Amino acid sequence: MNIRHDDTETRRHGEIGGAPVPSGSRRRISASHLALLLCMVFLAASGTARAWWNNDWTTRKKITIDTSASGSEIAGPIGGATVLVRLHDGNFQFTSAKQDGSDIRFVGADDKTVLPSQIEKFDSLLNEAFVWVHVPDVKPGAQTSVWLYYGNPGAKPEKESKAPYDPETALVYHFADRGAPAVDSSGQKNNAETAGTASEGALIAGGLRLLGDKPIVIPAGPTLAVAAGESLTWSAWIKQTVAQPDAILYDRQEGAAGVRIGVANGAPYVAVIGPGGTQRATSSVPLTLNTWTHLAVVVRDQTLTIFVNGKSAGVLNAALPPLNSPSSIGAGPGGPVPGFIGEIDELEIARAARTEGAIKLAAIGQAGGTTADRLVQVGQDESSGGGRNPIFEQFSLLGTISKSLTMDGWVVIFLCAILAAVGWVVAIQKLVYLNQLTKGNKEFLERWSHLSGDLTVLDHNDAESIRSLGGTATPAAQRFLRKSPIYQIYHIGAEEIRQRIERSKGDFGGLSSRSIQAIRASLDTGLVHGVHKLNAHLVFLTIGIAGGPYLGLLGTVIGVMITFAVIAQTGEVEINSIAPGIAGALLATVAGLAVAIPALFIYSYLSTRIKEIISTMQTFIDEFITKTAESYPTAKD
Repeated sequence: MNIRHDDTETRRHGEIGGAPVPSGSRRRISASHLALLLCMVFLAASGTARAWWNNDWTTRKKITIDTSASGSEIAGPIGGATVLVRLHDGNFQFTSAKQDGSDIRFVGADDKTVLPSQIEKFDSLLNEAFVWVHVPDVKPGAQTSVWLYYGNPGAKPEKESKAPYDPETALVYHFADRGAPAVDSSGQKNNAETAGTASEGALIAGGLRLLGDKPIVIPAGPTLAVAAGESLTWSAWIKQTVAQPDAILYDRQEGAAGVRIGVANGAPYVAVIGPGGTQRATSSVPLTLNTWTHLAVVVRDQTLTIFVNGKSAGVLNAALPPLNSPSSIGAGPGGPVPGFIGEIDELEIARAARTEGAIKLAAIGQAGGTTADRLVQVGQDESSGGGRNPIFEQFSLLGTISKSLTMDGWVVIFLCAILAAVGWVVAIQKLVYLNQLTKGNKEFLERWSHLSGDLTVLDHNDAESIRSLGGTATPAAQRFLRKSPIYQIYHIGAEEIRQRIERSKGDFGGLSSRSIQAIRASLDTGLVHGVHKLNAHLVFLTIGIAGGPYLGLLGTVIGVMITFAVIAQTGEVEINSIAPGIAGALLATVAGLAVAIPALFIYSYLSTRIKEIISTMQTFIDEFITKTAESYPTAKD
């Protein structure tokens, strides 16, 4: 007996190589293309995303040194430079940093290289900070960026932080010592021998007030020794408060030779003293009383150049004599020339001739105000996701707590991890399996709707006709339909009918009521086997649901017992000794719940899907029995 076959129906399902293709195949192909596209987008996004130096630091901001025309234009070469970063409540969240700023770190543009830095002042009450950072290469006429990281409450101060100055820097005085002798911040240990009068309102944090009568003595040292013809750079911020016809700002003499920097009638000068007399050059740019001015003297190739506020203002052609003697600030060794009256800040001496670009960078960047802000630009706060990431912070905190976990806690977490891994494997496999069953059922029911009206169109004497639904399903489609539990039940029922027709030996008179009951019994047996297969391995999820919390509770109880036992032995009853142990013990309970909660949700979802499939199978059995009774005549029992 052959089935009526409609070619239009076959074409509706599509064909690949002449075989009908299930309608879900096109959806799977599109989904795979979509997944591939999403992977490519993710990889592209992750490739362009900026790295994060250290996940313990929650916040960062970009610091840009802009020497282009859009910032503060500096055209000459600069090289490595120590840059002042001014922080205030307009560009920095002091409440997010440690109270002393010890969590501040500077990292290069590669987000890997930690740059040497030094905090001159960090006042979280007044929201003001001055931080020095060494940038290895500041490019002229361009933008150079570094990262400022902060927001790590657990950060420890860097015990042996490298000074943010190059090896040629011999001395740096910030004058923030408040009445004590100035300490050398360059790392060369050229500390002053005598103290001066502190000035609280200096240009950069603290400064020094010079009264013109008491010199600040700088002892001799190997790194301050100057050979004949050697290069040298001297720079400082000065503010003259009293007009003087002549005043010594810096003086260094050894026998009949020496060098002196001073101010005469408001104009800075540099003088080289030798056996043949004194050679002197005066700046063409005068100082303004009660105004901070950046003054620098650069010695290169027997030429001394005076720079005022970053611009060349005078040249002296003379050779610097060899010097290995103490020097003084604010006054000379005595004589007719008085000392400088005013203030001084940020004295720096380097055994190298700084470039004009480096001098200009220091003069602009340290001056403060809008000009300095255009040069050293402080960006907006960022976190690892472009904003604060509370999820990451919570996981970071869990990592800290885990350090206090005892061995029994780790054993419990290991067991929970095994339960979680097994549960997820079962869940994924079961989900894939149920999706296949659902698609197979849908495909079979679409074909069944064309057969259910009259089952006699099936040739029950031909097993292949039964498997192919009367020739509508090719071998490829049959392999797909075998995943459908309804198709399997149909096959059982069709085989039962075929066997009865075959046993009648051509004298088939129909199906008796006992035969119908026997067929239903066979279908119910197939249903039971199908239900067992559907529920297979779900017990692992129930074990995770029930066992995870108990395992976690066991770890917590043991951890708390150990913590209190240690407290009893040591006698330390303070929160700092109790809290880490308790927090670590509670981590075991968190692990147990982390196993149980997802397993509970997944089990509920899978159970609902399984009940739907079982309900469909039961409905099909009823329909199959009804259609069978309608399609075949009733025989006597």
